[in-house]
Amino acid sequence: MNALDDTAFDMVVTRRTEDADGVALIELEAATERALPRWRPGAHVDVILPNGDARQYSLCGTPGSTTWRIGVLREDAGRGGSTWIHDHAVEGATLRIAGPRNHFEFSADRGTRYLFIAGGIGITPISAMVAAAEAAGVEYRLEYAGRSRSTMALTSLEDEHPGRVTIHAADEGQRLDLAALFETLPPFTTTYCCGPARLIEAVELAARGRQLKVERFEPKALGAPVLAEPFEVELAFSGLELVVPPERSILDVVEEAGVLVLSSCREGTCGTCETRVMAGEIDHRDSILTPDEQDANDVMYICISRSAGPKLTLEL
Repeated sequence: MNALDDTAFDMVVTRRTEDADGVALIELEAATERALPRWRPGAHVDVILPNGDARQYSLCGTPGSTTWRIGVLREDAGRGGSTWIHDHAVEGATLRIAGPRNHFEFSADRGTRYLFIAGGIGITPISAMVAAAEAAGVEYRLEYAGRSRSTMALTSLEDEHPGRVTIHAADEGQRLDLAALFETLPPFTTTYCCGPARLIEAVELAARGRQLKVERFEPKALGAPVLAEPFEVELAFSGLELVVPPERSILDVVEEAGVLVLSSCREGTCGTCETRVMAGEIDHRDSILTPDEQDANDVMYICISRSAGPKLTLEL
């Protein structure tokens, strides 16, 4: 069973809406009388599957509400989580939920403009950010791309934020021109982007050094590790010194030694296994940290990242 289940709790489906082709918006409330943990735009929760695996879904409701809402795209060729949720999450059903966690947090600052770019189901975290920007009274715009309006969830944002939301439906010939978008982008603009890997890669190329924060639903392509040989990991709190061979992750070795670490995706996208680093150089291989956050060299995701030197000391 996934260690996340120790922190999870039951929630009941109170409403389900088929908002787009293959996309269900699922409203959840706590199964018992308990206050839901607070969250900020960009947060996600883990849905625990019957086999103990977990799948991550962004919260797209209103922070502070007595219910949570997630949007789930059915992917029959995926890892099985979305199909189970679509089949199981009818009104009255119970889901096991852990979280929330947030590695894509949005907080509106006066004097900053915001550009939101979403592709497909990437609209789910972005929708909460757009609402927060509106409530804060800051300048913002949303560029939302998809194959067709019928496949795009939460297109109601266009009416809810008149003049600030542009929908780019490919079958209508409305393709998103990123080069032109960033050429005319005013100064002091921060961009938040979520969607398919190809969209994020294109945005990173077009942004070229501008303030940019992204969230990936799939891991970015990885090259060879910096160090293709065993390295040592010292667990400062556990008093253990372990050797990590090239073919195994730090997480695997730590778990085998009996040290409990919360984990979920095991591919560097969810952020659950975030671990503080006390000493050593990190070979960052995750899809979460920005370049500046990587340069800080004080946190890593041990499911995928490795050591760039002979030894790491971790707060475990």
